[in-house]
Amino acid sequence: MSSAIITLLIALVAVILFVTEWLTVDVVAMLLIVGLVSTGIISPAEGLEGFSNGATLTVAFMFVLSAALLKTGALQMVAGRMAERFRRRPRYATLLLMLMVAFVSAFINNTPVVAVFIPIVVRIAASAKINPSKLLIPLSYASILGGMCTLIGTSTNILVSGIAESKGINGFSIFTLAPIGLVLLAIGVVYLTYFGSRLLPNREAENSLADQFALHDYMAEIVILDNPKLAGRRIMDSPIVREFDMDIIEVRRDGARFTLPPGDFRLAADDTLKVRCDREKIKSLKDWVRIVDGANSVRLMGTGLDRDNSSLVEMVITPNSEFVGKTLRQVDFRRSYRAVPLAVRQREETLHERLYELPLTAGDVILAEVKSHYMIELQRIEQQQDSPFILLSSDAMSDFKRTRFYFVLLTILAVIGMATAGIFPISIAALIGVCTLVLGRTLSMQEAYEAIDWKIVFLLAGALSLGKAMGNSGLDQDIAGLITGSLNSWGVYGLIALLYIVTNILTELMSNNATAALLAPVAIAAAQQMGMDPMPLLVTVAIAASASFMTPVGYQTNAMVYSAGRYKFSDFTRIGTPLNLICWLVTTLLVPLIFGM
Repeated sequence: MSSAIITLLIALVAVILFVTEWLTVDVVAMLLIVGLVSTGIISPAEGLEGFSNGATLTVAFMFVLSAALLKTGALQMVAGRMAERFRRRPRYATLLLMLMVAFVSAFINNTPVVAVFIPIVVRIAASAKINPSKLLIPLSYASILGGMCTLIGTSTNILVSGIAESKGINGFSIFTLAPIGLVLLAIGVVYLTYFGSRLLPNREAENSLADQFALHDYMAEIVILDNPKLAGRRIMDSPIVREFDMDIIEVRRDGARFTLPPGDFRLAADDTLKVRCDREKIKSLKDWVRIVDGANSVRLMGTGLDRDNSSLVEMVITPNSEFVGKTLRQVDFRRSYRAVPLAVRQREETLHERLYELPLTAGDVILAEVKSHYMIELQRIEQQQDSPFILLSSDAMSDFKRTRFYFVLLTILAVIGMATAGIFPISIAALIGVCTLVLGRTLSMQEAYEAIDWKIVFLLAGALSLGKAMGNSGLDQDIAGLITGSLNSWGVYGLIALLYIVTNILTELMSNNATAALLAPVAIAAAQQMGMDPMPLLVTVAIAASASFMTPVGYQTNAMVYSAGRYKFSDFTRIGTPLNLICWLVTTLLVPLIFGM
């Protein structure tokens, strides 16, 4: 079997794993390296080269710079001041919000940017009496469009540049993508503000979280009868807790309240319990408990904190959360976060049963009741770069550190300036920036390590190994030959149009970095076969790999706003398809003109 066929088979298996998400992307990347090295397609040294490649290191360092900027509280402060604009001029404020998000996303990682803005946008929408669904998709799309404008706007651009450099070709400068990216940003923002807003859903929102999550049939107040199977037993030994997937949220006894009681708490006869459980199941316990009259309308803590001892929060699972792929039992949710899950909104479905056994995915929203004194700790966790969740229904801490902000801003500008002027490669310039922030005590080394998304680092290393394997085996030349051979009569416009559409379709189905790793070597090979500069084709791949608007699963920020905005899958298709087509046509027309093809 030829090396090209072996490489193709390994690549196809990787694509299937990326699309199905049976394994996490970092595990797939590591298996990719192992497969390519063990079959002799690449040497062990070549398999490990990706970890020391400038692209991989640049992405790691940029995560640290992003964390430093977010830590200053500048984004929360600026966004928080926009509420009044939304009340007075909502369309203008939406336009301003998208431009601000796009500008920030052009220079720091867009996933934490969107994570910061989601709860702020939700609160702004409530204050201005605007449905959040009118703002969250534009928020995600603006971050994507902003990331297209610079080399450091997204890891995909850095990866494509790194693949080019590994093949002896000049990579992107900081602003190589700007002429195309800025045009797409301007068109995209105008489309979303004046046309896409009509396609965005405006579903009537329920007044309370209980209504939104349909909790009334899964919350009840019960009284423990004088039955030895319950009275006198510890909660952890109680048969109703173990057999009926029940959470005891509160116990009332002789005028005292015990919120989120621990497992060794002993129940007593005549205790009144607030519980999460299917009410129909509770009816079968008529010899053990009595359902309190009117319990169908159990009063729940709202976001206004109706009581002092507990509160309701909505927790959105972030793309790189430790929760992803695990269950609430595996993350020890109740003990670790002093919280009881009441429901989980997963994509378009709200789930109430077997919550501790449900595998979680990025974008899921957990509705939980939390001890009020622990809210400060949850907010502290949320502010971390690697936070496992975003809190929608609590006030985020936004202490603006002005002096630190100026220091971080000057550092980032210095990094961009050194890279743009060619004084240092972007990887070294970013490393200097990280050292400056650590020495300046803006971040500790521990915070720097925690800021790096190691899944992306491993994915990039595996992707670069795949690019090396495609070159070693000649697979890139074979695929490029098929493409260029069928497009002789169409010229460069046909080549760019086809390369864009293939890249864009793949990126809607799997990781944009994995897509770029597959198509960038093909773009370089196609340019060589046609005797042209590969830069225009590499720009096309970078733009197309990021332009993921048609599905909520093609890009991390789309997944984050999916459940938070209570969208349907079709909402992204309806709004994103025209935007995808616009980006395709504009890129196809502008790339040959701007790059002189």
